[in-house]
Amino acid sequence: MNTSFSKRTTLKLLGLLMTGLSTSAKAQSTYKIGSVLSVTGPAAFLGDDMKAGMELALDEINAKGGVNGKKIEWVFYDAESQTQKGLSATRRLLTQDKVEMIVGGGNMSGMAIAMLQLTEKAQVPFISTEGSMQIVTPVAERPWTFKSTVDDDQAVERIADYFDKNKIKKVGMLADSSGFGQSAVEQWKKVAPKRGLDVIYESFNPNDTDMTPQINKLKAAGVQALVCWTVTPAGVVAMRQAKTLGMGNIPFIHSYGFVDKRYMDLAGDAAKGVLLVSVKFPVGEDLPDSDPVKARILTLNKAFEARFKRRPNQFVAQTYDAIYLAKMALEKGNVDKAKVRDAIQGVQNYHGVGGTFNFSSTQHSGLSKSDLVLLKYEDGRFRLADYK
Repeated sequence: MNTSFSKRTTLKLLGLLMTGLSTSAKAQSTYKIGSVLSVTGPAAFLGDDMKAGMELALDEINAKGGVNGKKIEWVFYDAESQTQKGLSATRRLLTQDKVEMIVGGGNMSGMAIAMLQLTEKAQVPFISTEGSMQIVTPVAERPWTFKSTVDDDQAVERIADYFDKNKIKKVGMLADSSGFGQSAVEQWKKVAPKRGLDVIYESFNPNDTDMTPQINKLKAAGVQALVCWTVTPAGVVAMRQAKTLGMGNIPFIHSYGFVDKRYMDLAGDAAKGVLLVSVKFPVGEDLPDSDPVKARILTLNKAFEARFKRRPNQFVAQTYDAIYLAKMALEKGNVDKAKVRDAIQGVQNYHGVGGTFNFSSTQHSGLSKSDLVLLKYEDGRFRLADYK
C-alpha cells in the first residue's frame, strides 16, 4: 500500500470535510434576506431612498445582535428598472443564494407582481415594498406575499372622505398606464359609486410631456377636483398644465406615490395648493403627541439624517418597516419558511414608521385608511393638511 498516497488522500478528505462543516456552520450562523430594488434606470429616484431605508434597518438590527443571536446577511441586486433583470435576480436569490425571504420588489409594482410568481412557486415569503394592491390580492392566490405599503382602495377611501367633507361630487381622475396607475383606476371604479362620486377617467403614459387634451376634457366636463396617480415626472406636467389651463382654483390631489420633495421643487409655483394622500411619515413633526407612530418617526428621522445627511421620505419608511417586519417573522419562524409566513400573518398592532401594522391570513397589507393623511407642500417641506 502506498502510505504517502493514503495520507494525502486522508488529508484531502479531511480538508473537504472541514470546508463543508465551515460552510454549513456559516450558513447556520446567519439569516439570509434577499432584496431586489432598482437603483439605476428610470425608477432609481425611488430605489436609492428605498435601499437606504433597508441599509439603516439592517445595520440597526445587526448592531443589536441580529435575530435570535444571528446576524442578517443581506444579498442585494439592482434590477436596473427592468422587469426581466428583476426576475433573473429573483431566481438567483431563490436557487443560488437560498435566502430565507425576499424583501423589495424592484420599486415597481409591475415588477413585484412578476416576481411573486416565482416566490409563490418556491414557497418563499416575499414582503413587497411597492404600492399596487394587486400584489397581495387575492390572498388565496398569494399566500406567501405581503406588502409594507397601504392599499389603493384605502387611499381612494381616504380621498373620498376629504371630498365628502368638502361637498365635492364630480372628480377628474388622471392615471398613468402603469400597473400602479391602473390598479388605482380599478379601485376608484369600485369606491366611487358607493361614495356617491361621479368620476371621469383620463389616462396618460408615464413618459408623456403634454396632457393638454386630457385636462381640457376634464375642464369641459366641469369637474370639481382633479386626482393624479403616478410615480413618474409626468405628474409634474399635470400639475403645471392644470394651472395654465385655468384649473388652479379647484383641489388637485396626488397619490402617495408622488410624495417626493424633488417633484414639488421641480413643479415650482404649480405645487402651491396641491394636496397629497400619504402615510404620516413625511409629517411626523406635525402629528399630535398622542399619535402612536410619532415617536418612531422622529427617531428614524434623526438616525437617517445623521447617516445620510438628508431628510428621509416615505419610500425610506416603506423599506425600513419591511425589514423590521422580516426581523419579527424570523424571530418566530427561524429557518422554517412556513412558520416565517405564519409569523407575518400574526403581526398585530405593530407601530412602524409608516403606520400601525395589522396582518392576518386574509389581509396581507398591514396598513389601513387610519394610517393616511393629506399633506401640502410649503416652504420647501411637506406639512400636515388634513389629519382625520
